[in-house]
Amino acid sequence: MATETATATTEVSTTTGDWKAGVAGGLAGSVVFGLVMTYVIPAPLLAVVIPSMYGLAPPAAPFLGWVIHMSHGAVLGVGFAALVGLTPSFDESLGSSLAVGAAYGVAVWVALAVIAMPIWLSAVGSPADPPLPSVSALSAVGHLAYGVALGGAYAGLSH
Repeated sequence: MATETATATTEVSTTTGDWKAGVAGGLAGSVVFGLVMTYVIPAPLLAVVIPSMYGLAPPAAPFLGWVIHMSHGAVLGVGFAALVGLTPSFDESLGSSLAVGAAYGVAVWVALAVIAMPIWLSAVGSPADPPLPSVSALSAVGHLAYGVALGGAYAGLSH
């Protein structure tokens, strides 16, 4: 006579959000913001400011600024995916993903561009040494555009 034992298991997920959609969305947002930096914002952000954050002497090739900028966007996209994964209702519709992306872009602007970047540039002795806080309406618009593009791409890719 054979006996069978049933074992109950509970599967636990340790992942939140779709990190691949976050990377892709972050890259899409970075392209949009990079175009804003290239054609709208007058400062040489891609050639001087961003490369000098990593000790690259200005004027670095704008290509290096683009590579660094795109890397930042991809990493921030993963952060967005984690945030959305913690609150799944943010990911229920395109509209909510766009709104959360816009808010995320503004939050990134305040935390990183307005506060962290001036401190960082001063610490590394960059010739591009903005004031603290470094408030720029064009930078805010660029970060907002990044967030909206990120939210839209994430919504499209994560489903």
